Amino acid sequence: MPSSPQAPADIAVVEPQARPSLTVLCGFWPTATFAVARTLLAADPSLLLVRHDLTGIRDGVVRRVIRSGSGLLSDERVDLRHGCVSCTLREDVLPTLARLARSHPDRDLVLMLPEVVEPETVAAACAHCLIDGAPITDLLRIDSYVTVVDAEHLLDGLASTDDLRDLDIHAADDDHRALADVVVRQIEYADTLVLWGNSTEGPFDTSRLSVLLQRMAPWATQVHVGADVVDAGELSRHLRDTNRHRPETPGVLARGLEGYALGVHEPQPDCGVVSAVFRSRRPFHPRRLHDRLEAVNAEVIRSRGHLWLASQPSTVVAWEFAGGGLGMGSLGRWLVATPDPHWDDASVQRRLAAAMEWDPYYGDRHQHLVFIGLDLDPIDLRHVLADCLLTDAELADGEDVWRGYDDPFADCFPLAPLDR
Repeated sequence: MPSSPQAPADIAVVEPQARPSLTVLCGFWPTATFAVARTLLAADPSLLLVRHDLTGIRDGVVRRVIRSGSGLLSDERVDLRHGCVSCTLREDVLPTLARLARSHPDRDLVLMLPEVVEPETVAAACAHCLIDGAPITDLLRIDSYVTVVDAEHLLDGLASTDDLRDLDIHAADDDHRALADVVVRQIEYADTLVLWGNSTEGPFDTSRLSVLLQRMAPWATQVHVGADVVDAGELSRHLRDTNRHRPETPGVLARGLEGYALGVHEPQPDCGVVSAVFRSRRPFHPRRLHDRLEAVNAEVIRSRGHLWLASQPSTVVAWEFAGGGLGMGSLGRWLVATPDPHWDDASVQRRLAAAMEWDPYYGDRHQHLVFIGLDLDPIDLRHVLADCLLTDAELADGEDVWRGYDDPFADCFPLAPLDR
C-alpha cells in the first residue's frame, strides 16, 4: 500500500486567498464525464484531476488516479478498512484533496466521481469530515458540482427499472439503490448540468432532453455540448470559477420544507415535457392514496416532494419516484406537532418558511409534490390527487377519527422519540 495521502499535521493551513478551487464532476455515463474532464485539462494544463476506480471496492480496494494536462501523475492502489463509498471519501478522497491543496495551492482541482456516487454524499463528507481536525474547506474552495448526462442514454437511464446490484455495479453489499435513483439525484444536486452530445432521434429530441433537464433541476445552469469539435476554453469558462455552489441549500426532498422551490409549474407541454406542482392544505386519506398510487405515477418520469396523511398527522412523509419505483419515508415531525422547546432543533429557514404560510387549523402541514413527465396530463393528475384528499365531511370528523382510518402505510414512517 502506498504512503498515506494525509498531509503531516505541521503543514500550515492554506491562506484563504490562496485556496485552490474544487470542481466536483459526476455522471452515470463515464465516457461522457471523462470527455468533459479531458476537455478541462486541455483548457488548463495546470489543473489536477483526481478520480477513484471503485471496481474492487467490495473487496476493500480502490485505485486512486491523479492526472494533469501533461499526463498521468500517479496511479496507486489504496486498501480500505471497509469497502464502502463513505470509507473511500473519508479515508482517501478528502485526504488526497487536502494533500494536493497544501502542496499545490496555485493549482485548481477537479474531482471526478465514480458513476455510482451521488454528489450529495460528497457534499456531506466535505461538511462533516475533518482533515487534521479542520474542515476541507479551510484548504480549498468548492466552486461547483457539475453533472454530465449523455444525450444518447439519458431517457433510458431515467426509465430503467434495474438496480445497481442487477448490473453488478453496486458500491457495497448493502447498496440496494436503483439506477434511475442515482441518475436523478446526480441531476438534481447539480449546480451545473452538461448535456453531452445529441439524441440519435434528431434535433427535436435533443431539445426535449434539454427541457426535461431544466424541469428536473430548474436551479441548475445548463450547458449543451453537441458539436463533434469542442471549444475547450469556452466549456471551461462555463464550468469553472462560477462560484455556483451554495452549501446551505438543502437536499431536494427537504427543499419545500425549507422554503426553496421544489420544482416549476409548467403544465403546457414544451417539446412534450410537462411539470406540474400539486399543493394542498388538506391531508390525504391513506387508503384512497394507496389505491391510486399506480394511477398517480402512470405517466411520470420523476416526482418528488412531501405530504401528510390524515392517519399520521404528526409526520412529514417524503415522496420520490423514479424508474418505476416509489420511495416514501419520514422527514420528521411537522412543527405544529412539535413541542415548543424542540423548535430550535429545526433550521431557521424551516421555521421562517412555516411562519410565512402558517394556517390556524393546519399549522405548517401541507402537500407539496412535483410531477415531471412526457405528454403528462396535468388536469387528470390533479383530479386523481384531489380525489385522495379528505372531503369536507371527513375533515369535520377531526384528528381522533382520522387516526383510526384504515392505513396501508401504518408503521412505515416511524418518528424518533423526543429526547426532552
